[in-house]
Amino acid sequence: MSNLNPISPSSDNSNGFSRFIKKFYWRDYVVYITFVVIFLIFSGSLFKMGFLSPNNLLNILRQTATISVMAVAMTFVLAAAEIDLSVGAVAGLASVTTAIIIGQFGILAGILAGLLTGVLIGLLNGFLITKVGIPSFLVTLGMQGVATGTAMWITKTAPIPIANETYTFIFGSGNVGIIPTLFIWTILALLIGHACLKSTPFGRQVLATGGNETAARYSGINTKKIKYITFVIMSVVSSISGMLYAGRLHSGRFQWGQGDELSVIAAVVLGGTSLFGGKGSVIGTIIGAILIGLINNGLILMGLEASQQMIVRGAIIILAVALTGRKTQS
Repeated sequence: MSNLNPISPSSDNSNGFSRFIKKFYWRDYVVYITFVVIFLIFSGSLFKMGFLSPNNLLNILRQTATISVMAVAMTFVLAAAEIDLSVGAVAGLASVTTAIIIGQFGILAGILAGLLTGVLIGLLNGFLITKVGIPSFLVTLGMQGVATGTAMWITKTAPIPIANETYTFIFGSGNVGIIPTLFIWTILALLIGHACLKSTPFGRQVLATGGNETAARYSGINTKKIKYITFVIMSVVSSISGMLYAGRLHSGRFQWGQGDELSVIAAVVLGGTSLFGGKGSVIGTIIGAILIGLINNGLILMGLEASQQMIVRGAIIILAVALTGRKTQS
């Protein structure tokens, strides 16, 4: 009789574990690891300063909501191998147009005006980039100035107050139980963005366009149309974020959202989306946005000066982004 050596369950489990280890790429999880490490460090060192208090943790979620919402849309733009530097300026302009129209025509007209602001800018951005052929970096950098200048011009740089309590409740100042409405907006953005990126043809086409535009075009994907749509979505979502600023701060002002484009892009890249396109994670993006808010909050509680906060925050972000790296092909 021949000797048969059946594979034992233990060796099968061992092989399965080995395959898992080979497939596991730790750099894809840097944002989660960094989040846990920084949260634990701040929890221990700032415990007596109230870092873990419910009010402080809810404040972090409130303060990061506008960045989180914009970052979800930016995930699609970067995954398509493009960039949008106008998002903060669009948010400021939308906050202004919304506030002005609410004061004159009521809440519904104000909301429509804010959304229309994003639609028009998104259509113009998309046209100049996909039809005229101007690089997205240049178009959106120019649009940043146009949007900010327009907001300053129509308001004469003065804030436009919003007294409509229904609007401020829905768009930033309200709570459902103990949950801030701003956090509900973050959850909605997460659910819609994740489902769209992972479970729809549009999401797959965005990733294909960013991964290899020529191959995607030959496979039948209208890559220009896909990019056009991403820029429209980005501007509309930026407008919604501007409306959230207006609701939280009870006014529209050109300064709301100023400089947010850097935090938004940092959150997306921290979350694992490639600057070179073809790869994106909406869940990682949200964690990246909250991580930036976590760092800001902890540094403030430490009592660091604004200049010191910028140095430490920048160093942490650079280190985390460097660790994510780019996966080399074997």
